[in-house]
Amino acid sequence: MLGFVDGDLNALADAYGVATRYEDADHREIVVADEVVVAVLAQFDVDAATPASIRRELSAVRERKRSTALPPTLVLRAGTGHQLPGPAVIHLEDGTERSVRNAVPTDLPLGWHRLTTADQDVVLAVVPDRMPDVPPAWGWMLQLYGLRSPGSWAMGDFADLAELAGRSAGELGAGVLLVNPVQAIGLAHPIQRSPYSPISRRFVNPIYLSVTATPAFERADEQTRAEVLALRPDDTGDLVDYDVVWDAKLTALQLLRPYDPGPVDQADDPALRDFATFCALEELHGADWRTWPAALQDPNSAEVTAARVTLAERVAFFSWLQHLCHDQLAAARKSVREAGMGVGIVHDLPVGVHPGGADTWALRHAFAAGVRVGAPPDAFNQLGQDWNLPPWRPDRLAELGYAPFRDMLRGVLEHADGIRIDHVAGLWRLWWIPPGCPASKGTYVHYDADAMLGVLALEAHRANAIVVGEDLGTVEPVVTETMHERGMLSSAVLWFQRDWDAPGHPFIRPAQWARDAMASISTHDLPTVSGWLAAEHVRVRAELGLLDGPEEPEYAAAAADRAAVLELLRRAGIPTDDLVVALHALLASAASRLVLTSLPDVLGVIRQPNLPGTVDQYPNWRLRLPGTVADFFADPHVRAVVAPLRAARPPMPRHTGEPGHDARSEGHH
Repeated sequence: MLGFVDGDLNALADAYGVATRYEDADHREIVVADEVVVAVLAQFDVDAATPASIRRELSAVRERKRSTALPPTLVLRAGTGHQLPGPAVIHLEDGTERSVRNAVPTDLPLGWHRLTTADQDVVLAVVPDRMPDVPPAWGWMLQLYGLRSPGSWAMGDFADLAELAGRSAGELGAGVLLVNPVQAIGLAHPIQRSPYSPISRRFVNPIYLSVTATPAFERADEQTRAEVLALRPDDTGDLVDYDVVWDAKLTALQLLRPYDPGPVDQADDPALRDFATFCALEELHGADWRTWPAALQDPNSAEVTAARVTLAERVAFFSWLQHLCHDQLAAARKSVREAGMGVGIVHDLPVGVHPGGADTWALRHAFAAGVRVGAPPDAFNQLGQDWNLPPWRPDRLAELGYAPFRDMLRGVLEHADGIRIDHVAGLWRLWWIPPGCPASKGTYVHYDADAMLGVLALEAHRANAIVVGEDLGTVEPVVTETMHERGMLSSAVLWFQRDWDAPGHPFIRPAQWARDAMASISTHDLPTVSGWLAAEHVRVRAELGLLDGPEEPEYAAAAADRAAVLELLRRAGIPTDDLVVALHALLASAASRLVLTSLPDVLGVIRQPNLPGTVDQYPNWRLRLPGTVADFFADPHVRAVVAPLRAARPPMPRHTGEPGHDARSEGHH
């Protein structure tokens, strides 16, 4: 311990939202070591190494507070005002201006505006009170890469997404489809497989492109088409080989590029220009910009400017791929609209990005690059979790008018009917792990949740998109309570819906689950239905040495859980001759607005898509589904499994409400 006893360190930490104490999963108060607080403050460029430097930094904080009446970004809910230090001019997003005296008026339109006083020029965001309404529906949680079809290239693609979504709505009455993150991942070998560690959350992963669904393939001559089709990888194995798939698709798309030469100019979209430049440089120097030549590590350097000229064709090529991605995602949305899907396609937003990826290269000033996001120790992860993802700096988000957060949301919502926020508690606080520290030696850093939720509500309103938050695990009650108040759905998973305060932790009847929730039996990080019933999650963890103790108690606990679920089914009067059907009938009885299942659950797949705590020991994010999409719809057992879901959530018209005003303001950059 550094021995700071005068309270100044605590006051300085509080000014930056850095927790000096917190409550752990067992409701015990944990005091954060001074060394951790000092290391985290350093990520804000704050020197807290000595008592003298702490006093100096604290004095600077207090002086800034005295000299600035307004925060750098003011986020107000529609219909509310705000006191001002004097006269001001409000520059509305539509280009008009309003002069005001001592308060922000309550009748401002929704949107991104600017407020100018005698001393400050700040971003003013007027946001909806609630997210768009969510109609009741049932649907799928989809790991897109796992699909098979005669037209796909050894992994599922956007054409498969369109087919599965459209047919699910038209033939099965599904109203929603949640797809795994399709944001861009690094494409240098070996390709990063986890969709939750993208290089960018603003752009799309071209490995999901359907090569034969492109305009260029349609225009190509017969010889070129034959050359392209000859590149299609073998699809008979059980695992996706991302390197093989991307090599084939990259070669094919390069052959097709001459048949669709535009667009080549990214001048009107600097973000796309930077992303495409990163991709071109990645081909030459590797996936992590931190290992590139020093002159190329700064996107604004003269060397990068020169590289854009030298690599102009490759920059244009990667820009073209993004346009193809957007077109194919738009086609998937069109298919669900035409089929009458009530909610539509919901896209998953990862909690962060790869530390050496395109977003941190282009927007490094917005990130705390020296720390990693994770989770503190709890009963399930006794050493804590380190996700190796750099967090936003909350102070920089405010200074930038929340533009990085806003633009990221827009990048996803551009082709989505809804968005699922992974680790939604991160809108309130994130666990920062300082350099050189284990996951257990971190602390929470707080964000302005009202501002973050306001920006999310505004962008969701404009896209007419529903919002779901993943709030599983140890989450403060205020998170779920506020989510429901603001019209955001929480998450309810059967395996976790238990009365943890009662002896034996009995399962809670689905009829008592939260109404404003997206309910499911399992998730991609948990056992499938058939895997859980067979205790596969115990067997595989025992085989890989991932258990904390002997396997016998784990098997006994799994058997007890299975018996408890069977008792729940018995009390609900649900026949148990087919337990997969029975558990879906139980799910159908949930009070929650949305009920989702997965293709592996319906098909009786044993292995789960991802096994937390493993990297190469388990085929995470690589498992392919048995059979093709056509086989899936022809399977009578599939229809038997989803029948209770369809009966409980019959198809409804697409939710009404027009997207908000589409004007876009750049805010402060």
